[in-house]
Amino acid sequence: MLTNLIIQAVAGAIGGNAAGAASKDLTLGTLANTIVGAIGGGVGGQILTALLPTLLGSAANLDVGALLSQAVGGGVSGAVITAVVALIKNKMA
Repeated sequence: MLTNLIIQAVAGAIGGNAAGAASKDLTLGTLANTIVGAIGGGVGGQILTALLPTLLGSAANLDVGALLSQAVGGGVSGAVITAVVALIKNKMA
């Protein structure tokens, strides 16, 4: 469980920085992109991990598949959460 969360948080941090690098309008700065991405990756990854077995059935029981899905879910979640927080911050400024 802790390993999964670490994978998701690291992937989220990478995703958050990728979102910030992809669009200068969506960046919060390197440190904030990393923190928000890691939080988004951890939370979003946990949600996706809970949903994937239902969506994929028995194929989700593969270790490699599970690790890959956690990394992808965390990265995507981190990028999305970073972009949303940056949009909210920009609208409030």
